[in-house]
Amino acid sequence: MTDTLATAPFGGTDMLITRVGFGAWAIGGGGWAYAWGAQADDESVRAIVHAVERGVNWVDTAAVYGLGHSEVVTGQALKAIPEADRPLVFTKGGLRWDSAKPMEGARRVGEPESIIWEVEQSLKRLGVERIDLYQMHWPADDGHGVEVYWPVFAELMDSGKVRAIGLSNHNVAMLDSAEAIAHVNSLQPPFNMLNRGSAADVIPWAHAHNTGVIVYSPMASGVLTGTWSVDKARGLPDDDWRRNSGNHAGEHLERNLELVERLRPIAARHGATVGAIAIAWTLTFPGVTGAIVGGRSPEQVDGWVNAGDIELTGEDLTQIRAALTDLQAGDGPLEPVS
Repeated sequence: MTDTLATAPFGGTDMLITRVGFGAWAIGGGGWAYAWGAQADDESVRAIVHAVERGVNWVDTAAVYGLGHSEVVTGQALKAIPEADRPLVFTKGGLRWDSAKPMEGARRVGEPESIIWEVEQSLKRLGVERIDLYQMHWPADDGHGVEVYWPVFAELMDSGKVRAIGLSNHNVAMLDSAEAIAHVNSLQPPFNMLNRGSAADVIPWAHAHNTGVIVYSPMASGVLTGTWSVDKARGLPDDDWRRNSGNHAGEHLERNLELVERLRPIAARHGATVGAIAIAWTLTFPGVTGAIVGGRSPEQVDGWVNAGDIELTGEDLTQIRAALTDLQAGDGPLEPVS
């Protein structure tokens, strides 16, 4: 038995998705270029299972997270969930890594044969026969542009290996090029109170083209959870990428912590966590279908799982706008425009 959470049509696909989904970046574990430090796989599996029990109906992962490990752990969680309750599985490709050099960044590859090979590897790691959403993680920089790799994605959907196809971290010009070849079912951009640029270009594009949008890092990778602190920043493990982030441990940390304090009265009015308010704010923007939210334990999941049911008021949005303006936090649109 699962909880009932709000859902929304996922663009022009036949899928209805909950307004929040489980993000599996961190559960990839430690020891690679963009790790969040070491993770306990059994706890990660418990977190995914708990999210599904609370009503979340999709998981977003990627081949590169943990250099394949996140997909393996996600696959383990799927096996632990009754088949009738299993969530939709979204993953991403187009990044190739050297296992002998895990701390080096992955290469952005759009070569067709590579994409086809990557899909097969993801299917095996996840233990599924079809991927519900397959996304190009980043634009390729190997000389193969959208016009080369996007037809491959369309062919994968036609073959039945994937149910829908999407683009992550692509700009408007790239989206236009892709749309001319095959419909872009989904878009995955970064979007939060500190990184608002997507609300000025790619999210409106998606809204106009009936493309579903699932935003990532809605809590700014932890700093807007309401539990971040200077001590937490100082205690980050060596292989946590946030050690080198200005928002998490550098020049903007004090300002961001002040923003969190400005959000606490809003959270109190809604009986929610600060993190849930940060997520709910992203969902007020026209065109945003859902938010990808990380969780490394059932307790973390409980802190954000109801964010999609929070209805921020005009007063809430005005106070958030004032806080962002006063603190000169981030860039981009300050509030949704109807």
